[in-house]
Amino acid sequence: MLSKVKRAACYKAFGISAAFSFASLVTIPAHAQTITAVMQSGLRVMDPVVSTAFITRDHGYMIYDTLLGMNEKFEIKPQMAEKWEVAEDQKTYTFTLRDGLKWHDGAPVTSEDCVASLKRWAQQDSTGQVLMTMVSDIAVVDGKSFKVVLKEPTSLLLESLAKLSSRPAFMMPKRIAETPASESIKEFIGSGPFKFVASEFKPGLKVVYDKNKDYVPRSEPASWTAGGKVVNVDRVQWAAMPDQMTPVNALMNGEIDFIQQVPFDLLPMLENNNDVNVEVLDKLGNWTYYRFNHLHPPFNNKLLRQAAMHAVGQDDVLKALVGNPKYAKTCAAVFGCDTPYADTYGKDVVIPSNIDKAKQLLKEANYDGTPIVVLQPTDLAMVAPQPIVIASALRKAGFKVDLKTMDWQSVVTQQGNQKSPSEGGWNIFSTYSTLATSGNPFGNTTVAANGTKAWAGWPEVPEIEKLRLEFARATDETKRKEITAQIQKLAIDEGVVGPLGQFSVPAAYSKKLTGVLASPITVFWNIKKSDK
Repeated sequence: MLSKVKRAACYKAFGISAAFSFASLVTIPAHAQTITAVMQSGLRVMDPVVSTAFITRDHGYMIYDTLLGMNEKFEIKPQMAEKWEVAEDQKTYTFTLRDGLKWHDGAPVTSEDCVASLKRWAQQDSTGQVLMTMVSDIAVVDGKSFKVVLKEPTSLLLESLAKLSSRPAFMMPKRIAETPASESIKEFIGSGPFKFVASEFKPGLKVVYDKNKDYVPRSEPASWTAGGKVVNVDRVQWAAMPDQMTPVNALMNGEIDFIQQVPFDLLPMLENNNDVNVEVLDKLGNWTYYRFNHLHPPFNNKLLRQAAMHAVGQDDVLKALVGNPKYAKTCAAVFGCDTPYADTYGKDVVIPSNIDKAKQLLKEANYDGTPIVVLQPTDLAMVAPQPIVIASALRKAGFKVDLKTMDWQSVVTQQGNQKSPSEGGWNIFSTYSTLATSGNPFGNTTVAANGTKAWAGWPEVPEIEKLRLEFARATDETKRKEITAQIQKLAIDEGVVGPLGQFSVPAAYSKKLTGVLASPITVFWNIKKSDK
């Protein structure tokens, strides 16, 4: 059972009376079968085009759908699309929507909706931005079909529409998709397997999703984001609990059903529980990294970025983050180790901590003591330790560091702030990505380097953008490997991203749940819940 202190703290966080049971986090209709899950953080930023946060992406997969999906073999499969046809010159793709697609408000999904959604997505997404330089037109053919006309043949179109990483190409109603890409949408209606219950949403605390009874799943077996998204429960509710012990106790007591990420130090409590399954659902794992703000001092200076990269050691980070070597290893590759585009360039820079080299570079760069603002989330176990280790290493090297603590959703919001640190901006933040979504120059958001159009950090390295375009045009795998090796070198030399190593995170769930899918994205279709 939860201790009285922890139970009271949990109730207080959710704004409910301690007279109610833990299960009454939300109002549950009589006889409704519900999965209660504790996710990695609370949800506040809900527009999956505006944010790259995984919790926002996971929310997107609950209520939206994609034209194409990707299965566990990395094969691209139709999802909302019934089919696509390619012209003989390989430059015109015609997509036809499958029957039975409806928005959550009951309106039919049309090709106009899809065209508007693609155009908005492509304005913000780093892959979409490159893709649109190769597109001459996206146009409606009829109510169920639209075409994409390319300037030149490329595999990037299908790869973009099926990609798993942050900012997937989710489809929205036209009226919503016409919201400027620089602004957050205000209405959350998709065509996906779950409906967002706006009346029960408490930002940062809880989210409720009802089964979309009008959803028509595909007939193929579910695999990653492809196949049939069959929902077997009435609703799913996400609960945010910053105190990591609270969900662990709640799961053991049968008060919740699922924990997305179990802190490594608490694993033994669940591994020895006969009523709980502990499993790494993302078999490929994750890589963790940090980003410099290239727009403002001091990290607009390449030498100082290099100094910081020499100061920070991966072993120190992984010991603080994971501890157990079973779940972690060092890796210099920006596209991941043990992947087709793995590369060891820069291992002498990013793996060991070399404080003496860092001090030497600080002296060469005439570092003037400008404070380094490092963002640290306090409520996301898989990110909270990295900034502390980074700050410690930078201080040893001679940097002046200001560790700025906040919750993860505040970090997510702050990431897009391009103001100087003295005006409320930042110099460094850290996060992580799944390797399944980071293995090439387009799935990997961190290597885009087109200045203020790039992801947070805004590096400007024209050579990388040229190479990404060459990768999109290349059909020969040997050529693609040559290109990614050049990107690896530039990413390290220019401080585009600082790799901190690789790790896997176990999930834990009640044995009442069956059909939990192994996937790099946490999904709640296919799951059945026993009442016993």
